[in-house]
Amino acid sequence: MLQDTNFWVLVAFVIFFGILFYLKVPGQLTKSLDERAEKIKRELDEAEKLHREAQHLFAEYQRKQRNALQEAAEIVAAAEAEAKVLAQAAAADLKASLERRRQQAEAKIAQAEQAAMREVRDTAIDLAVAAAADLLKQNLQGAAAKTQTERAIAEIRAKLH
Repeated sequence: MLQDTNFWVLVAFVIFFGILFYLKVPGQLTKSLDERAEKIKRELDEAEKLHREAQHLFAEYQRKQRNALQEAAEIVAAAEAEAKVLAQAAAADLKASLERRRQQAEAKIAQAEQAAMREVRDTAIDLAVAAAADLLKQNLQGAAAKTQTERAIAEIRAKLH
């Protein structure tokens, strides 16, 4: 048996494992493996926590984006409505302005017509007075005629104006 190599391999194997147990290598190895497993578990838990936070932040950003898009649509709708109101007000102001200008033009035309009528009447009066004066001068002669003519012309002017 002492000559058998298998026996010595077995003895060496038992001694080797005895030394390992004496030095508590399997305990340290188990402890090291347990620590490594615990570290991996913590890292996985942390990764899971970060993943949940990322999903939460992503959902919140999507909600904020939807709210911003909705708010932008509301702003555009309000601006369109305001532009429509302003366009209607501008159209009403333009219509009122055109009506005022038309009325002013009509008033100016009426004034011009009245002025023209006065001018024509005044010219006709002056011509009639001149013609009457010429007739009276031709028909009447002398100083009495001259005073009578001037008096008649003054009366005609007073009546026609």
